[in-house]
Amino acid sequence: MDDLIRSVSAVLASTPDRWEMMARTLPRSLLARPAARGEWSAIQCLQHILDTEDQVFTLRIARILEGREFPGFDPDSEGGRPADDGDPAQMAQELKTRRQASLVTVNGVKPQDLSRTATHPELGEVTLGELLHEWGAHDLMHTVQAERAMMQPFIEGCGPWRPYFADHFARQK
Repeated sequence: MDDLIRSVSAVLASTPDRWEMMARTLPRSLLARPAARGEWSAIQCLQHILDTEDQVFTLRIARILEGREFPGFDPDSEGGRPADDGDPAQMAQELKTRRQASLVTVNGVKPQDLSRTATHPELGEVTLGELLHEWGAHDLMHTVQAERAMMQPFIEGCGPWRPYFADHFARQK
């Protein structure tokens, strides 16, 4: 069980650096491009990770440790929206700052805490271990989602190599 805490901590620690590198080096037009109409761009994925940092994950850890239920989270109504002129590099730096505080919380979890439970309004009883698994997967999922969005113009322009990309990577506009 201690491996779970270490693994999740490692994933969470690596995420801000990945985002910082993308935000610092990639053109804004690429970061702002959604994979398809109605899907999130890389910047929107980063904003969502920022939204969930304090409003969801660290709050839920505290509530589980207290044995209290916690609220659901609707990213469409409760999440922030990055300004069109917002700076992805500043957002990535903000994630790095917030994540340092979150890692203190995660690294304070003891193996015996992983079986502690609380009630989620939609899912029912959940354990702290399940929440940590979800947080690691959430970070990775939205980073991959951002990368998939940024892949699209390259897939569209690669001509005869396009069939080499699986259908789930190529999205139509």
